[in-house]
Amino acid sequence: LLLVALLASAAAQANLDVLYTEDQINNKVTVAVSGSLRMALFVQIDVAAEQVRLDKEITRLQGEITKADAKLGNESFVARAPAAVVEQERARLADFRQNLARLQDQRSRLAASA
Repeated sequence: LLLVALLASAAAQANLDVLYTEDQINNKVTVAVSGSLRMALFVQIDVAAEQVRLDKEITRLQGEITKADAKLGNESFVARAPAAVVEQERARLADFRQNLARLQDQRSRLAASA
């Protein structure tokens, strides 16, 4: 109880909101959890600018995936390159695909929230 009072006092001085209900808390991003105490962060972003940024990064990753697929699809490259280089390219391709999926998910969630 003393901690809640201290946090409420600090929040008032720092122009922060103290959230008391589950609905209020669930609409924020939790950044710290300690027992039943949760600190949440509300971040307001420029949705249009973030969509543009995500679109650019998605396009870049799609290009990298196309290049890596072409390289690994080239039998001459796979046959001549050291195994470590081929494996490194496969790992890069897997990372690109994983990052692309993550960004596409972010993009769709951002579009749904707009």
